[in-house]
Order: sequence, then C-alpha cells, then structure tokens
Amino acid sequence: MRSWISTSGAALLRDDAADWAARLAAAQSRQLREVQPAQLASWQALVQLLQEALRQAGGAGWSVLLEYDLLRLEKRIDAVLLTDRAILVIEFKHNAAAWLPQDAAQAEDYALDLFDFHAGSRGHPVVPILVASEAPAHRAPLPLLWHGVTPVLHSNAAGLAGLLREVQAAIPAPPRPLDAAAWMGAAYRPVPTIIEAAQRLFDRHGVEEIATARADTANLDRTTAAIRRAIAQARETEQRVVVFVTGIPGAGKTLCGLNLVFGTAAEAGAAFLTGNAPLVAVLRGALERDAATRQGRAPRQPRREARTLLQNVHRFLEHYIRAADQAPHEHVVVFDEAQRAWDAAQAGRDTQRRRSILTDSEPAHMLEIMERVGEWSVVVALIGNGQEINTGEAGLAEWGRVIAARAGRWQAVAAPRALAAAEPSQRLAEGPRDWLSLDPDLDLTVPIRSVHHDRAALWVDAVLNDRPEEAAAIAAEGGLPFRLTRDLAALRAALRGRARGLRRAGLVCSAKAKRLRAEGLGAQLHGADDEVVNWFLRRWPDIRASDALEVCATEYACQGLELDLVGLAWGGDFIRQGGRWQARRFAGSRWNSVSQDETRRHIRNTYRVLLTRARYETIIFVPAGSTEDATRPAVEADAVARYLRACGVPLLEAAPEAGAPAPIPPLFAGRDLAPA
Repeated sequence: MRSWISTSGAALLRDDAADWAARLAAAQSRQLREVQPAQLASWQALVQLLQEALRQAGGAGWSVLLEYDLLRLEKRIDAVLLTDRAILVIEFKHNAAAWLPQDAAQAEDYALDLFDFHAGSRGHPVVPILVASEAPAHRAPLPLLWHGVTPVLHSNAAGLAGLLREVQAAIPAPPRPLDAAAWMGAAYRPVPTIIEAAQRLFDRHGVEEIATARADTANLDRTTAAIRRAIAQARETEQRVVVFVTGIPGAGKTLCGLNLVFGTAAEAGAAFLTGNAPLVAVLRGALERDAATRQGRAPRQPRREARTLLQNVHRFLEHYIRAADQAPHEHVVVFDEAQRAWDAAQAGRDTQRRRSILTDSEPAHMLEIMERVGEWSVVVALIGNGQEINTGEAGLAEWGRVIAARAGRWQAVAAPRALAAAEPSQRLAEGPRDWLSLDPDLDLTVPIRSVHHDRAALWVDAVLNDRPEEAAAIAAEGGLPFRLTRDLAALRAALRGRARGLRRAGLVCSAKAKRLRAEGLGAQLHGADDEVVNWFLRRWPDIRASDALEVCATEYACQGLELDLVGLAWGGDFIRQGGRWQARRFAGSRWNSVSQDETRRHIRNTYRVLLTRARYETIIFVPAGSTEDATRPAVEADAVARYLRACGVPLLEAAPEAGAPAPIPPLFAGRDLAPA
C-alpha cells in the first residue's frame, strides 16, 4: 500500500498547489486513467487547503500523504496527515455545501481500515475528518482522542486549520512519537470479504495481493501453490486428478477456489461450481454491479462472464447428463462445499421444483463428465469440515468410493485430515490407498474470516461439542468476538452502534427455530435469489438490506457468505438438557426430540455455520422465554444462557449515553494480531 505523493509539510508549503496537482495528474496518467478537469481542480483546491491549514496549525514537520491507496476497498484516501501523535484521515469534498452521511461513513471506513489492517496504526489514534469546503461553520466538542478510531469530525475549508490545532492539542504526547517513516513502511494486510475478494480477483488481482491481517497468511499461499502443483502435474502427465482442499470454517477455501478461476494466474477455462445457490447469486450480483458502477461497463458482458465462471453445480451436471455426447470445455472445475454433494438417493429424488435425471451420486456423475475432457482434467474439491446441514449430503466417503471404482482413470491428492475425520462419512478412505497421495499443504488450518481472533472457530467447536472448560480457556486468552444478551432491542442497538463506517450487520437464525416468531423474528431469509442478493448487497435505509435488521438469514442463505457483525438469535431447536446439547424439531404445537444421529449432527452444524459468519463480532441473543408458553419455557432459555456464560461469553455492555464518545470495540482488547 502506498500514496501517490509522500512528502513533508514543509515541502508541501514550498511549491505551488498547481504543481502538486500536476504531479497527481501524472500519477493517474501512469495508471492509464484519464484526468478530468474537475479532478485536477479538486486536487489543486485540496493542496491549497492543506497548505493553509498546515501553515496555521504548525504542521511543517508533519508528513503528508496524498491519494493513499487502500487495496481492500478499491479506494484512495484523499490525504493522510501523520503528526507526532496521530493519524489524520481527510476526505475532501470540493465545492460541497453539506456533509452527507454517506461521505462520513466513507471517511470512517477509511480510518477503521487503517486501524484494523495497518500494522503501524494500532498504537495511535486514527482521526477521520470530513471536509465539505463550502459547508457552514461547524463547532462541536471534540470526543476523546487518545486511542482507537474516533467519531468523524466535520469541517469546512475555513475551519480546517483550527480543527487541526484542536486535535493536536487534545491528544496527549505519546512516550514514543509516531515515526512517519516506520508507519509508511509498515505492513498493510487487509482481510477482504468474500464479495470484495471476488471483485478484486475478477479484475485479475492475485490472492497474494489480498492477504490477511495476520502474518500467518503463508498458510493460504501454501495451499494455493499446492493446488497449482497438482494441476500442473495432471497437465504434464495427462492424468485425471481430484484435489481435496480441507480446512476449518473461515480459513479461505472459497477464496482459494475463486483465485483459481478469477486471479492473475487463473487456470484457462476454469469454472467455479457450487450447489450453494445464494453464494452464486450474491457473487454474480456483486460482480455485475461492480462492473457497472466502478468500471463503467455495460452490464451484459460482465453478466455473461460471471455466469460462465460461476455456475450452479446441479445445473452443470444436469446439462452434461442430457448432452451425453458433449464434453465440458473446462479442464479444471472447482467444486465448492464438495462434502455436500448429493448421494445417489438425494440426486435421483424428484421435487416440486425439478424432475431429476440423475441416476447416481453427484461425485460419480462429476467424474464421468470430466472424463470426457480430452487428455487431462482436474476437479478441485473444497471441503468444509463440520458444515453438513442437509439430508442426502454424500460426504468424502462417497468421493472416495467413486474414485476407487475408477482407480485406473482417476487419482486423488488430499491432506492427512481427509483420512482422520471423526465421522466415517467424512473420511475419504479407511487408511492409505494406491490412488491417493497426501500433501499437508492442502489443509487450511488458520482462520482468516475472524479478523481479530484466530481461535474463534476452535471456540465454537468446543462450545458445540460439550467442552465448556476448553471454550472458557480460549475465551480467557482475551478478545473473544462473542457477546451475549437476553434483550432483542439491545441486540439491534448494539449491532447498529458497532457497525461503523461501511461495515455491515445482519440477523441470522436456524431455519428450524420456529418459535422465534413469538419474539418478533418470524421473517426468515432462506435463499431466494433476488431476496438474498438484496439482503447482502443493498444498504439501509433500503428495508431489504441486512442492516435493516428485520429479516433473519438462515443457514441456507448465509453459508459460504459473511457479515461484519452478526446478531444470532438462538432457537429452541438446540437446547441444553441433562448437561448436553439436545436437538429438536417443531411440529404442530410442540417440540420433538431428534433421535437420529445424522439429523442431530445437521442441527449442531447449523449453529456452527451461524456462529462462524462474522468477521468482527457475533452478538448472541438468547430469548428470555415465557412461563406461560410451553413451546419456549424460560428454564430452557436460561440453561442455554448459563452454558454460554460458562464457556466464557461476556454479557453485552450497556449502550453509551447519547452524545458520549463511541467506546473502543472490545475486539481490540487483548492480543494484537497485526503483523509487526
């Protein structure tokens, strides 16, 4: 990450503003982007404003960074000022007569991005300032400024110098002054959302360029390299290979797959296949919108490209079963959530929405179809351990069976984890096989979804598998990104208060949590294309957006996707009974205990999916229950809340009083995971 111009305040004051604007124009031209007269005028006005403000505020010794690139956001900060004690983030609106909420949100998001992902920003306050040059004079008391990201400060052109003086005076001098050279050389490692990652990769950026906020991103690079090695060997030796990529929830499996299809070194003609219809719909919608709004392209071509590269695996299989004489043009296909591929019974089942033409399991059909491809072919199977949520999901055992049946035609490569799963259905084989090679690099063990806590997925696993002491020990290390509340209004208020900048919040719940209706949470999002696209891509005040906090996304709508902040409403389908979890289904007017192991496992995995959707924080809402309603007794709800507290989940803090400065988010306490 770098700025187009890095200079000192003294140097900025020496030269004419028009000269600095010309240098910025030259920098933009080097990127083959046309410079519009309005942009040139805006740059000149910004530099003139900064020159006057620095002169009056005594900023000759500060560092000035103009057009500062933020890789994750595909945006640039107009100016960053580095004083001896703070990072000032300036968003400048030339000739603007008012401060617009969306501009303030953008400025705050820039500041949050620096604080979260820039290694040099954690020890100093980051202050976002929105300047609307022609706005009326604005005087407001300064918030506390000595740590974290402050609320957005507002100024017009005339008032900026005074505001900078006030900010500098309000921040105590640190024991060690901010070192501008060290700050500019510090690592910037953003964690993209899966949507942002797809957009970046669609523009042919590599996964290496959208690395994570922690130094252990090498795990992701190793796995990507291992997949490419297997593909290269299959191509050179003219073999057919299934490459199994395993990993814990949120470790980057989908990102690896998208990189193969979209990245700088994308495999020619590769396609990303998934049975996760909401994921396909949201990613396609995001790519089409991004192409239209940011790239200025007509929607038809991006839509065609997105539909070619992102395909529904069920439709892919049905097409080539009907067209038995056709071969796919792709030598490489990525099969997302391959453990959820249908077994033969589910694949051949007719429903109200489709008449099945499949006669075998989806893994069997996939290998038969890819055998039609000339010379060589590769199936990259992404395996989400512990995320099976539907009856009829075949698991790794079915993949192992069909590969063994074609052992002379197909080989496989996988990490040792694929042989060691506790559930037999999730083991590729019972021990070594001639057709299987092992490569430990194909296992993703480091979570990258949870930005500030690298053991959140391990905590979830301990909670759901009745290991409260282990969960409490993880929580005691600090920074656990979970909170508990019994108050729905408090949940919504906390999500809105914590979703600063452009961060997105939303409610989730189990599709089987039928009695949440009594709490006012009866509206559920299950995965219809238009609804799920609107929920994930639109923003409040559009009531269809997730941050309207009206509709709960179920596990079927949000698996494979994510939110910055999640409000999880706990349902009566998964309760504590006899010191253990009890899975239930609601029928008629009562709950019925689930006795089948597979169904119990699916309900447990539902809560695994829901508990691992957040990038920053999950607030768990356990309803108070009722003494008058037998379908939601208070004693059951209290037992769940007590168990979560025993696992180390702290209670949600009370909301600050109106006008009080925003507290430092609790996630920033404890360990600092940014690289040094």
